[in-house]
Amino acid sequence: MNEELNFAGAVVADWNNIDATECAEGITERVLWEGENGKRALVYEFKAGAVFPGVDVHEEAPEQVFVISGVFNDGREDFHAGSFLHFPKGTSHAPKSESGCVLLVLYPEG
Repeated sequence: MNEELNFAGAVVADWNNIDATECAEGITERVLWEGENGKRALVYEFKAGAVFPGVDVHEEAPEQVFVISGVFNDGREDFHAGSFLHFPKGTSHAPKSESGCVLLVLYPEG
């Protein structure tokens, strides 16, 4: 077994030090990492009452959501801090937050 450490290609990001971009009214995103073919990791912040415009459709690939803080609603039910959601390819949801939330969102296949 190789006991040497190898950090080639490793990425470290502190989302607090990344400029936020408003992607919808009351919703910002911060890109933590981008890989090949659209793979990426982002932090989304929803202000209280923010609603994603329309339906978020995952035609090409899945989306994974981890609720860091607050309460996230997918259009069906509320999910509190610590919740993990996996939306497979072909699914859709309507993201919103009545009280506000912070999410880690992963696009593992682009």
